[in-house]
Amino acid sequence: MKYLHEYRQRQSIEKISAEIARITTRPWTIMEVCGGQTHAIVKYGLQQFLPQQVELVHGPGCPVCVTSLEIIDKAIAIAARPEVIFCSFGDMLRVPGSERDLLAVKAGGGDIRTVYSPLHAVELAQQNPDREVVFFAIGFETTAPANAMAAFLARKKGLRNLSLLVSHFLVPPAIESICSAADSRVQGFLAAGHVCAIMGYEQYPPLASKYRVPIVVTGFEPLDILEGVMMCLRQLEQGCCSVENQYARAVERRGNIPAQEMLEQVFDIAAQTWRGVGTIGASGLRLRPEFAAFDAEKKFSLDISPQIDSSGCISGQIMQGQKKPCDCPHFGQRCRPEQPLGAPMVSSEGACAAYYRYSRQVTADEH
Repeated sequence: MKYLHEYRQRQSIEKISAEIARITTRPWTIMEVCGGQTHAIVKYGLQQFLPQQVELVHGPGCPVCVTSLEIIDKAIAIAARPEVIFCSFGDMLRVPGSERDLLAVKAGGGDIRTVYSPLHAVELAQQNPDREVVFFAIGFETTAPANAMAAFLARKKGLRNLSLLVSHFLVPPAIESICSAADSRVQGFLAAGHVCAIMGYEQYPPLASKYRVPIVVTGFEPLDILEGVMMCLRQLEQGCCSVENQYARAVERRGNIPAQEMLEQVFDIAAQTWRGVGTIGASGLRLRPEFAAFDAEKKFSLDISPQIDSSGCISGQIMQGQKKPCDCPHFGQRCRPEQPLGAPMVSSEGACAAYYRYSRQVTADEH
C-alpha cells in the first residue's frame, strides 16, 4: 500500500475483522500503549469491529498525561520569572499543576511561547541574548532525539542562556511495570510504532518471554491497529509470546542508530516519576553531567516538593489498563476539556479527550 486512504478502507477493515472473529475463541484483554493509537481506536470506532470477547485498554503512552505534577509545578515557577522566555508545546499549557497551569501564568504576564520544535527555542536564545530561554523538553523516545539535538547545538554554539526542563519517559520499563503488577489484566501489547522507529524493538523479546505476553509493534491507522490486534490474538490463541512487527514499513529491528547515538551523547537513563502511576526505575532520561549547564532545574535552583494529586483524576488507573475514561465519576461532568481535572482530558493524545470528543455516548454499562 502507498497511500493513507488504503489503510482506512472499510472493505479491508471488515476483512481483517472477520478473520479476528474467526480465530477468537475466548476473552482477551490487549493494551495499545500509545495515546495516538487510542485516539484512532475511538475515532474510527474500531472496538465495534472486534468480537465482544476482545477488550482494548489504554496504556501510558501520552507524554502530556504522564508528566508529573512536580515537574509541572517547576515549569510554572520558572515560567513566572520575569527574565525567562518559557517555550512549550501547546498541550502543556492547560495541564493543571498544584494550584494553576501555564496558561494562567501567561495570562498574568509570563512570557510563554508555544513552539513546534526545540530548535525554535535555540533560535529564540540566539535572538534574545539578554533573556533566559527555557524549553519544556517532554515526551518519549520519539521526541527525545530532537531535544537532545537542541542541547547539543546550544553547546556547539556556545549559548549560555538556553536550558531544558527535562521530563522524558521510556516505554519498555512502563510495559514491564504493568506486566509485573499483581492486578494486571493485560494479556498482550500493541507497542507504539513511532517509538520503535527510533529505538527498534530488540528490548521487547526479554519482556515477552519473562511475562509470557505477545508484543506486536503496531502503526496508527485503522488497518494497522486491527492487523496488530489480529497478530496479537493469533499468538494468544496459540499460547505464544513473541515479538512481531506489524509496522515494517516504518520500523526496523535496530531502529534509528544515529538518533540513538544522539540520545546517548546527551542523556543518561534515570528513574522517572509518572503522573498517576508513581516512580519506575530506569524509565526516564536526564541530561548527562557534561550538559549540566543546560539543565533548567540546576540553573534555577528550584525548591519544589512533590505534591499529591488531589484532583480526583483517575488517570493512573486508566493508563495502566485498570479502568476506562467512562468509568471515572467526573468524566464529562466535573472534568471536561474546558475545565479539566487531569492531563488526559487536555492532551491531544489523552484517552479522556478521545472519549469525550468521539464517543461520549459510550457508558460504563457497555463494558
